[in-house]
Amino acid sequence: MITHRIALEPRAAFIANATLRIVVGLVCAAAIAGGLTASRAYAAADDTTATQRSAYSHAAGEHYNFRFGSDKPFMPSNATTDTGEFINPKSFPTAKYCGHCHQEAHAEWRQTAHANSFRAPWYVKNTNMLQKEKGIEFTRHCEGCHNPVALVSGALTKGSPVDRKFDEDGITCSVCHAIQKVDTRGTGSYVLGQPAVMVDADGKPVYGEVSDKEILANLDRHSRAVMKDFYRTSEFCSACHKAALPKQLNDYKWQRAIFLYDEWQLSSFAKQSPLPFYVKDQVSKCQTCHMGREDIQLSDYGAKDGKLASHRWLGANTVISKYYGYDAQLEKTMAFLRNGVFNVDIFGIERNGGKIIAPLGGEAFEIAPGDVVTASVVIQNKGIAHSHIPEQRDFYESWVEFEAKDAAGRTLTHSGALQPGGALDTRAHSFTNRLVNSDGGLNDLHQVWNTKVVAYNNTIQSGRSQIVRYEFTVPADAVGPITVTAKVNYRRFNQHFIDFGLGKHYELPVVEMAARTRTLAVGNNPAATAPDPQDNKEWMRWNNYGIAMLDALQYAESAHAFEQVAKLRPDYADAFTNIAIANFQWERYDAARGGLEKALQLAPHNARALYYLALVERIQGHLDAAASDLREVATQFPNSRDAHRELGFSLYQQHKYDEARVEYEALQAIDPDDLAAHYILSIVYRRLGMKEQATREANAFADQKDDPTASTWALEYLRKHPEITSESVPWHTHSDSKAQAGEGGGAGAQ
Repeated sequence: MITHRIALEPRAAFIANATLRIVVGLVCAAAIAGGLTASRAYAAADDTTATQRSAYSHAAGEHYNFRFGSDKPFMPSNATTDTGEFINPKSFPTAKYCGHCHQEAHAEWRQTAHANSFRAPWYVKNTNMLQKEKGIEFTRHCEGCHNPVALVSGALTKGSPVDRKFDEDGITCSVCHAIQKVDTRGTGSYVLGQPAVMVDADGKPVYGEVSDKEILANLDRHSRAVMKDFYRTSEFCSACHKAALPKQLNDYKWQRAIFLYDEWQLSSFAKQSPLPFYVKDQVSKCQTCHMGREDIQLSDYGAKDGKLASHRWLGANTVISKYYGYDAQLEKTMAFLRNGVFNVDIFGIERNGGKIIAPLGGEAFEIAPGDVVTASVVIQNKGIAHSHIPEQRDFYESWVEFEAKDAAGRTLTHSGALQPGGALDTRAHSFTNRLVNSDGGLNDLHQVWNTKVVAYNNTIQSGRSQIVRYEFTVPADAVGPITVTAKVNYRRFNQHFIDFGLGKHYELPVVEMAARTRTLAVGNNPAATAPDPQDNKEWMRWNNYGIAMLDALQYAESAHAFEQVAKLRPDYADAFTNIAIANFQWERYDAARGGLEKALQLAPHNARALYYLALVERIQGHLDAAASDLREVATQFPNSRDAHRELGFSLYQQHKYDEARVEYEALQAIDPDDLAAHYILSIVYRRLGMKEQATREANAFADQKDDPTASTWALEYLRKHPEITSESVPWHTHSDSKAQAGEGGGAGAQ
């Protein structure tokens, strides 16, 4: 028999596939009717459901724009369905239906960002910009996470007849609880099945709304339908809380957008990497922090001992709470933001450009009228398992506010104040980034599809510290003492975006997440007789300062800080590893080796020290030793992407291509988008004769690598905006207002 293969247009191919499924379903139904099979009743029901689903998918496909290919109906989202077909939105039970038995979960959910993921007016206005500029089919990139029912129902096409009353539910119960599989690519990297609230006695899904009575009589079968073990993992959350901008969206190249899962996986909270500066006692997953068990206020059959895993998913969204009047959610969100997230340490001061006096409180010093004082503030991200700001940091807003006043109430400097109209002082130190387009302008309304380059990124990673320096002059007639205060503030959006999103001026709540105040006498400041209980222990203050200086590329000062830690805690192996890291970054490899050998004397087989020792060994030409140490690290931490990457490279250098391939494939199982893995595997596969795989990896590398010309857009933007240029460099000082802007002006930076 000769089969002729016909190339179909995207729409025709999809419809043909759906039609074939209908025919198969009808044949099965006829077979049942004619007694040709002894299948049970549920099999007939399954066939009927499959036939109905295919019929719906066929009808939806007739008018659907398959812009990205018939085999990719949901692109630029990575989401798909279990059969690849559309799903009738009527198949999704409403949240109200689930609320019959889960009153507490429903009440909590209604106030969340999940429940309001699509209807928030600022979100709708932003996606409407994309729709107007490029077309509704491009909004599938957003809606795969913000409105999954719209995506999988085929509603996201021009002229769609789909009734979108489901928009009000956003990410509803039956979306999350119908997900069959996820991976860690993000951008909606889940497989969604048709929701079922029960399975029958044979484990087959029962579709449609089932009576409360029947569910309550078969709770185990209800649980089997709506709960899966992976729902309790961080990988489950990664499907949407990680995202990229693919070439299909921006007509440019693949760009990483958000990567909370990766940040968590690399943090001390996950305990999957040996590299964090601090070690947690136990693993914390996304659910640990964002779904902690709480006392219930309403009836809920999912509760145990009067507690329920919170369906508030507390995070940082204060604007939804305020806008919709969800007072309880707003109160709890603000408390969440203030709950030990940061440590703010006014660590030291410099007088007239001299050496730093630190840590404050530990030694005596003097301040005289006319002195130019520089305060070093260390901000430690100690309580978040990911960066701050996470996610959409181009329009979320968090910053350091610093103020110095004398005893008469006179302001000596003030950085980070809100200006009339609500805009933030442009020279404030913000935990933000800047998205620049090809015109050298700022994508100031979250037009991510036009982004060419991130001009800079000042976010603070989990477990790490940043140093922010402020300079002010002590007036000749200053009335002591001088009070200096540093705060970390947060609001959901910057003023420009929320005013755009709502079409009017709107005042957002500002949350003071952490603060620290110190008083400096004009004259003698004796050493404190006892440590201030507001401060970390002295060794930790030095450690955080050393981390901050390391990230500010001040390697000598970083090494010096870690040496102070070693003096205070000579039995602390990580102090010597940290000294070695500073020397390694400084390219002083012999000095780095000495620190690592000391660390390993104190803590034999310490994976963190072995990892950095392997890097030194490799640089010094000892490839076998490097590979051996990295194997031990990977054995201790099998999910360490860094260990697999570096071991793979060491093996590649030794031309052990089969072994290198194993390590890089293990790396891709952890992070499918690792750039080094794409590059080396493209070479390794080719040398192993695996041409198809080599081409795939080479194409991925070409798409995901940095654009070497993109820096010109960033430089052009920074040239036009000198008020923020200093924020793009890791070591700078915010100077006092008088020196920069005259009496009463905002604080500057040099």
